[in-house]
Formats: sequence, structure tokens, C-alpha cells
Amino acid sequence: MATRVAHAIIGAAGHIDHGKTALVRALTGQETDRLKEERERGISIDLGFAWFELPGGARAGVIDVPGHERFIRNMLAGAHGIDLALFAVAADDGVMPQSEEHLDILHLLGLRRGIFVITKSDLADRKRLREVREEIELLAEGAALAGAPIMEVSALTGAGIEELRAEIVKRLDGFEARRPTGLFRLPVDRAFVIKGHGAVVTGTAMGAEAQVGQRMRVLPANAEARVRAIQVHGEAVERAGVCQRVALNLAGVERVELKRGDVVADERLDFATTRLDARIEIRPAAKRPLRNQQRVRFYLGAAETPARAIVLEEPGEIAPKKLAFAQLVLDHPMVALAGDRFVLRDETNVRTIGGGVVLNPLGRRARKPLDAYVRNLAALAGGFGADAAAAMLELRGELAAPAARLTILFNVPEPEVRAALADQRFVRLTLGDEEGFTTASRWDALKRFAASALAEHHRANPLAPGMEMEAMRERMPYEIAPRAFRALLDRLCRETGIVREESVLRLPAHRVQLGGDAGQMGEQIERILGDARFQPPDLAQLAAALGAQGANQTRLRAVLAAMEREGRIVKVAADLYFARAAVDAARELMARRIAADGQITAAVFRDLLGASRKFSIALLDYFDHSGVTLRVGDVRKLRAAR
Repeated sequence: MATRVAHAIIGAAGHIDHGKTALVRALTGQETDRLKEERERGISIDLGFAWFELPGGARAGVIDVPGHERFIRNMLAGAHGIDLALFAVAADDGVMPQSEEHLDILHLLGLRRGIFVITKSDLADRKRLREVREEIELLAEGAALAGAPIMEVSALTGAGIEELRAEIVKRLDGFEARRPTGLFRLPVDRAFVIKGHGAVVTGTAMGAEAQVGQRMRVLPANAEARVRAIQVHGEAVERAGVCQRVALNLAGVERVELKRGDVVADERLDFATTRLDARIEIRPAAKRPLRNQQRVRFYLGAAETPARAIVLEEPGEIAPKKLAFAQLVLDHPMVALAGDRFVLRDETNVRTIGGGVVLNPLGRRARKPLDAYVRNLAALAGGFGADAAAAMLELRGELAAPAARLTILFNVPEPEVRAALADQRFVRLTLGDEEGFTTASRWDALKRFAASALAEHHRANPLAPGMEMEAMRERMPYEIAPRAFRALLDRLCRETGIVREESVLRLPAHRVQLGGDAGQMGEQIERILGDARFQPPDLAQLAAALGAQGANQTRLRAVLAAMEREGRIVKVAADLYFARAAVDAARELMARRIAADGQITAAVFRDLLGASRKFSIALLDYFDHSGVTLRVGDVRKLRAAR
């Protein structure tokens, strides 16, 4: 039979000593027990690897996972990439405890293609073989592999091996390798150094292809690397990807301690997470519910970490056989993207209790209102599209995200993301040097918030011209970088009517008017400064002269700022104000002397004013800073007219 499969991963799973390794040896002619201890004890301790020859010369990778309960973590490190499971149940033992756990793990990882293999058939009669079949059918009820074919083989005599080989080819006939998604990832299940070649990592590739020379990132260490060489099944290739067992020879990682659980990824993937949102399923074998805040062991890809589960739905727990939305807070950072499947074991690592699928890789600590948060997770659970893109944006703390960022979070090709973002519910924004997208509802909420914040500010500060831009940015309900906020302001002002005057924002109807008590204070200040002419009081003296009205210095400063904007007074230095007429008169006296002598000194200017040096120097500095004069050594000259 001609098969159209290009790449696939076959996994052998099942209880310890149920003949998985012998089965792989019989099918492939290759030995997967590579450790001395494994050969001496006759049990698999770590992952074993081989390949299966398909018609036409193609090779499917084979992973032999250990069956002993003590090595479940090793089993999980290799199970994440399996496309076709060979589930071994020994004819003499029948279904055993690890049979149920292994099947639960394959179910939780979303495996839908498999063959149940009754091994050691030479040790049982027909009656016993029928009993084992019935046990397998009962075990598979409610699991993803329910209804998969059941075959009998003996690795010792060779009985049934050719029929099983044909069934594998049949099951893979027409199998389409998992489609390329966003970015290449390789969860590392082995890492070692080859003398003369350097660091080598192996794993089951995810996401897309890698090619020789490509720049990579090692996470969570966030170290840069380059692909020096690639091998698949011991043969050098230029590129390799999804549904393949891949070995990468990496350059540039001499200072990184590569280990199982690391992820070698396209350099554009630049984050690991410690908080993610997910949909969790609790399996019947858990016996009891997963409760809110319960500690668990979290397995994803080849990595594991302790974690805490926050159940987001009532009644605050997830019962066996039930699914619900939850947030997982990880003790250690891990690489996770939307759609990734994971497994949960109890805190003591004794039993598998459930698992699920990642919906939002970057969950938020602040989840209120919780019902809205859960609704967005439900939209993500429905698969990628415009609804999911809107939900992901609503779940983020930032106002907007570039299409490339959503591509990474969702782990889907960028053209699909851009097609979804073309929907009318999204708004494209300029964010400094890049563009970003937000939802129309978020953008409208932002505009309402800005107008409301300004109205509140004007009520609380009627004498202030408006709100500083940075103060507005810091009050925003979403995270917006300073550079991006400046780029957003033009559009925000255009669509809301908000007025921007240099760094100050105000509503169009807002005008500072010194009426009532403030108006009376302004008139009194104007009289005091006018009478003082070239030797006005400083702020403390002015407050004292105003008596009770000057007691509130915050209000006094606001009135002074309003008078300055109206042009009635001039702030010459910190806490020093002159009447406008006094400043104009001083400028005129200075200009006449410079016209006559070509320059003026501080001493001459002081005598012209009949004021102390403190006030004359303050005025000269003010004229310098405002562009009237130019200081040259100890003299001032008028600046040339432009």
C-alpha cells in the first residue's frame, strides 16, 4: 500500500514490563534501551528512540516511553509529540495501574490515533486473549482512543508483527503532519556535548521548520544560538520540522547549561510564562476534585514545574469527569503558547489527575470582573478566529498588540491573524515605530475614560489649564508606553475634541477664569506686585501680605499660574513674580541703554532699576532665557532680530 505520510511520530506506551521495547525492536530492528542500567534490569528508565520504515522510503520516528510509575516524568517528556500510539497490554498481566495512567496521559495530550497491542500473545490461550480484549475495551471507554483497533502479537515468535506493521501503515495512510503554525519550537528531551562538534539537543519538533544557519533562542534562559547542523534519524539534513524527531547542533551556547525541559525556538519567541489561563479536564482516576488554590505538578512539552491552580468557575473546584476554566501559576517559567496541551499530576507526583489546553499564555493577576474574564476564555476555547483575537486583546493588560505578537501568542501563521484583524471590530493604531491592534470596544472605552478623567481634573483643579500628558498616561486603564501614547494622542484628540496645548490636555470648553474668591485674590496680587514694581515680594512674603487668602499655598500657586497664563504677571524665577508692566518697563530701560552703549552690565542695569542685585540679576537671566538678550562674558547685548 502506498502511503502519503511525510512525517509522523509513533509512540509505544503502556505498563512496565508489557513488552513495549521488545515490540519496537520487532517492528524496527532497533534497540531503544540505550542505558546500561536499562539493559541490566530489563526495564526502560528513560526515553528510547528508533524509526519505522514506511513504504516509499519515508521514516516515522518512534519513541519508546518508560512504563514504571517512578519514571512517569520521563514518559511525559516524550509523549507530547506522538501522532500514533501503540498501546501495549501484556496478555499475561492484562490491564494494570500504569495502563490507565498512560491512557489518561495520551487522552489529555489530545491523541486521537492509536492501536491497542496485546503483547506476549504466546503466553495466553484464546480465552485469556478475549478477556484482555474486554479489559482494554472497558479501559478505553470515555477516552480519546476508544474504538481503536486491538491486535495480538508476540515479539518472541513474531506472530502478528507483520499484521501490526501493515496496520501502522494503514493508520498513517493519508495522515497529514500537523500543519506548520507560528514558529519553530523544539522542547529538549536530551542535551549533550559531542567532542569537536559542541552542544547537541534532541526533541520532537513543533510549530514550523528549522534550517541550518537559522538564529534561535534558548528559553527560559533567553540565550541566543545558531543552528550549526541538523540531523533526522542520524542523517544530516538542511531543514526539519513538525512531526519529526530532530537533533540540532547549536553554536553560541557555550555558557548555557542546556537540559531537558529547555526549549530551542525561533528567535522571535522571546518570552516564557509563569501564569497562564487554560481549560482543565479532571480524569476519573483523580478520585477527588481539583480545588481552588490546590498545588499540582505541571507538565508541558519536556518540562515540568510545581504550580498552583486557581479555579475560575463556580463552585471553585473541578470534579472528576468535568472541564472548567482555570489559571495556573507556575513556580518556574515555562514556554507555553495557545493550543499547547499539558498534564497535571498531584503535588506529590504520585498520580495523574488531569490536564488540558493552554488558552492564554500570559494570564493576568487582576481578573475582575471575573465573569468577563471567563467569557473571553470561552471565546479562546472555540478556536482561532476574529472572536478569539478579540478575546485575547481584551485579556491583555496593554491597550493594543502588534499582529506579530498575536501570531506568537496564538501560534498560528501571521496571514491568518491579519485576516482575522480585518474584521470591523478591530481598530488599527500607530504605536510609535509600529502598528498595533485593539478592539473597537476598548478604543471607545479609552476615549470615554480620557474625557471623564479631564472633566474630573477640571472640577478638582479649576485654575489649572488642564492635565499633563504623562499624568493622563499613568491614569489610563491599560498599559501604554510613553512613546506609543504620544503617537496615540493625535488620534485621541481628533476623535474626542480634546485639546492639546504643548504637554497639557484639556476639554474644549475648559477655560481658566479667575472669578469669585480667586478673582479677588488675583486683583490683590496684581496691586501688590504693581506697587512693588522692580522689587516684588517672593512667594512667602506675598502669602504673608495676602493674609488669610495666602495661607493655602497650593491655591496661591494655582492663582499665580492662572494670572501668568492671562499675561497679567510674569514668573521671572522660582517663587518670584513681577507685574507685567514692571517687566515691560525693565525691558524698555535695558533696550535704550544697550542702544546707546552697545551693551549693558549687571551693575548698570541695577542702577537703572533702582533695585537690589537680587532682582536685577533675576530679570537679566529671564531676558537671557526668553531670547531678548545674549550674555557675552559679564555684559549683555540684544539678540539680533530674526
